[in-house]
Amino acid sequence: MSQADISVSEYLNRAGLAQHLGAVTVTAFVETVQQWQLKLQHFLQHSGSAQVQWQYKVPELGEGGACSLFGQLAEEPYDLTAILGGRSEHNQLALQALSNIAAFYREHSGLDWFGIYQARANIDAEPVLVKLAYYGAASRAEFPLNSEFAKISNNSTVGLSGKAKVINDVTAYLGGGGEYYTCDPKVQAEACLPLFDQSGKIAGIVDAEDFNKNVFTANAMALLVAVCLTVPAYLP
Repeated sequence: MSQADISVSEYLNRAGLAQHLGAVTVTAFVETVQQWQLKLQHFLQHSGSAQVQWQYKVPELGEGGACSLFGQLAEEPYDLTAILGGRSEHNQLALQALSNIAAFYREHSGLDWFGIYQARANIDAEPVLVKLAYYGAASRAEFPLNSEFAKISNNSTVGLSGKAKVINDVTAYLGGGGEYYTCDPKVQAEACLPLFDQSGKIAGIVDAEDFNKNVFTANAMALLVAVCLTVPAYLP
């Protein structure tokens, strides 16, 4: 999939993001996204081979699959080898590219946490979102893709619906009765956006978080949308 397969405007419509543009016109937003796309492509073409995390630490999971005590990590790290079908050259190159995209996002967003997830079947043949690349604190590796888990998880909700979820004030959102999967209590803002493949099928999500409120401005969203339009071409 090339980034030309889905236009910025089409992505905005599919993801339901127009409501998050504020006073910025769609035309201006599209232009900003396209500028970010060009910068990201240039970065990918000229960046070296990123170090791939085939294994990473994950939190202990408690009742119902939610995170247990914050900061309490499982003894065994999560290993991507099984769910990706082995450590092939194709998978290695894909993870390197996704790691470079995460590095680009970190440099230009300054946000505290970011992850790229692909929709796949896990080793138990269950549909999940699996975290392929990220930066920030340890977080869970797989989110179940089912309606029950979506009741408490924005990741799963977006992975099923294809509609973006942007929360600029987690405390206010919870106060208003919103459900929220809390793994790090310091998180004050989150944007969870879908990834689409060439056919329009939901291929996964990206999740961005910060310890400050109101960080997802129109320009911040333009950067994130540029990432979402670029990632699918590099998924394993």
